[in-house]
Amino acid sequence: FRGNLSGKRVNFTGRTVISPDPNLEVTQVAVPRLVAKKLTYPERVFEHNIDKLKEVVRNGPDKWPGAHMILIQGDKNQQIWLKYTDCARAAMQLKPGDIVERHLWDGDYVLFNRQPSLHKLSIMAHQAKVLPYRTFRFNECCCSPYNADFDGDEMNLHLPQTEEARADAAHLMSVRWNLVTPRNGEPMISATQDFLTAAYLMTRKDTFFDRAEFCNIIAYMELFDEEITLPPPVILKPMELWTGKQVFSFMICPNRNVNMNINFEAKTKAYTGKKGKQPYSMCPSDGWVLVRKSELISGCITKSIIGGGAKDGLFYALIVNVNAQYSAKCMARLSRMTSRWLQNYGFSIGISDVTPSENLLKEKQRIVDEGYKACDEYIEQFKADKLEASPGSTVEQTLESKLEKELSQIRAKAGDMCVAELHWTNAPLIMTMCGSKGSPLNISQMVSCVGQQTLNGKRMGNGFVHRSLPHFQKHSRDPVSRGFVANSFYSGITPSEFWFHTICGREGLIDTAVKTAETGYMQRRLMKALEDLSVQYDNTVRNSEGVVVQFKYGDDCLDPTYMEGVNGKPINFEFLWLTISTQTKEDAP
Repeated sequence: FRGNLSGKRVNFTGRTVISPDPNLEVTQVAVPRLVAKKLTYPERVFEHNIDKLKEVVRNGPDKWPGAHMILIQGDKNQQIWLKYTDCARAAMQLKPGDIVERHLWDGDYVLFNRQPSLHKLSIMAHQAKVLPYRTFRFNECCCSPYNADFDGDEMNLHLPQTEEARADAAHLMSVRWNLVTPRNGEPMISATQDFLTAAYLMTRKDTFFDRAEFCNIIAYMELFDEEITLPPPVILKPMELWTGKQVFSFMICPNRNVNMNINFEAKTKAYTGKKGKQPYSMCPSDGWVLVRKSELISGCITKSIIGGGAKDGLFYALIVNVNAQYSAKCMARLSRMTSRWLQNYGFSIGISDVTPSENLLKEKQRIVDEGYKACDEYIEQFKADKLEASPGSTVEQTLESKLEKELSQIRAKAGDMCVAELHWTNAPLIMTMCGSKGSPLNISQMVSCVGQQTLNGKRMGNGFVHRSLPHFQKHSRDPVSRGFVANSFYSGITPSEFWFHTICGREGLIDTAVKTAETGYMQRRLMKALEDLSVQYDNTVRNSEGVVVQFKYGDDCLDPTYMEGVNGKPINFEFLWLTISTQTKEDAP
C-alpha cells in the first residue's frame, strides 16, 4: 500500500538542489535547461500553434526548445521518434490533430514540492522559467510555505500532462492564489531576511536620495512595461532630495493616475510613544507605520509590516483592496529593489559588532557580582535552616526556584544593558529591530553573558557523586557549579561552561529528533482518519459513505482563508472604515 498507492514513483518529474533568486517573480521557478529537455508535454497541433510546433520539431530532442516524439493521429496512431528520424522532414509533415511531445517551455505550469509535505502549501504550482545551470531557483518570499532554506535542500518538480491538470494547477494551486495560509488566513508568502533589512534601512528618517540614486532604485524594480509617475522631491534646496519612504510609496503605486486607495496603520517593535499623549505617527523612534492613500507617511518598515503572520501588514492590505496578483507583483518589486540596493549599500557583520565597551564590561561584572551575592545569601539561609518554604514546595525546591529567578534576571539585565549600549548602526541590532534575524537574547549572549544552562527545565544535576563535575566541591549549589555561564561567546567560555553548554545543545538535538518522529506518526494517523471527508454542495461535511460529520463546514460555514478579521471575526471593520473614511469624490467608483 505505502509503496504503490499512498506514494509511488511517477514519470515527468525532476529533483535537484534549490537556490535563491530574488530576480524571479514570486510565481516563477527557474528550471535548468538540462531538466527542461528531459521533461515533455503532449501538445496537440492546431492552426494557431502549428508554426511554433514545427520549429520545435526541427530543433529535435537535443536542442531546447525541441521535441522528443510526434504521435500521428489516424488509424494506427503511429509514433515518430525524432532522435532516429529526419527532423526537418517530420516538421514538414506535421498537421493539425497530431500530438507533439515537446520540451518544457517558459510559462508552463509545474507543481513544485518540498518534503515533508505537512500542509496544503507544501506543493504549489509555479510557472517555469528555463535558465542555465543545474539548480531549481525561486524567489525567497516562497521559502516559508515550503519551510525551505538553501543549505543543500532538494525539491521535486512535476509537469502536468493534460489540459485539465494544467487548468487545475493554474487556478487552484498557483502561488498567487495561495499567498495566505488556510489555517487562519494570515499571509504566509512574504518578505524575508535581506528584504526586511534593506526595507528597514531604506525607510529610516535619515535616508535620502538625489535624483540619480532615486531613479536608479526605481530602475531596480524593472517596471519596463508600466507607466510611472515620478513623485516630487521632499527637499528642494540646496539640492533635490527624495526619501526612502517615497521609494516605498512608489513601489506600492508607481502610477499616481491609477486610483489605488491602500490605507493601514500598525505598531512596530521600535514604538516608544505613549497612548493619548501624542499622535501615534509622531513617535520619536519612528515606530508607528502609517499608510494613507498608498503613501507611506511615517514609520520604518519591519517584519510586522511586510513579513508573514499578520493581517495588518502591507501585502494583506493589497490582497484585500486590490487582488492577490497585484500583491505578488509588489513582492517581486520589493525583492528585486531591496536585494540590489543592499548589495550597493553594503551590510555585513564582523567581530567589532560584538566587541563590548569598557563601560559594558564593568556594568556586566557588577550585575553578575550582585546576582552571585544574592544567590550566596539564599544558599546560606538554606544551610542555616532559615529559608522559608513556598506554598506547595519543599525548602530545596524553594531554594532552586529562587536561584533560577535570580540567575535569569542577571541575563535579562545584562541583555537590556547590552542592547541599550549598542549604536543604531550595529548590524546585529539592525537585524533584531527589523525582525530579519535574531533577538536581543542572541545579542546579549554574544556580547555580555550566555546565561543559565538548563536540562529538563532545571539547573544542571549531579553527573558525579554529589557534584556536577569533579572541578567543583561536593554538595555545591553555587551558580558556576550548576551551569551558569557568566562569560560571553566573544570573551570565550571555560571548559566546564563549555561542557554544560554542550549538554543543552545535545538535549535540543535529541528533543527535535524525537518530536519529529512523534508528530510525523500523529499526522499520518490523522490523515488516514480524515482523508475521505469533503464539503458537499449542500455545505455539509460528509465521509465516503455519505454520513454527515458536520451540518455546516466548521459549524459556521466560514473559510479562514477569506476571513479578514482576527480571532474568528469575518470582517475587520476598523480596516474597512479607514479605507472608506479616506475616500474622496474622485475615488468613488
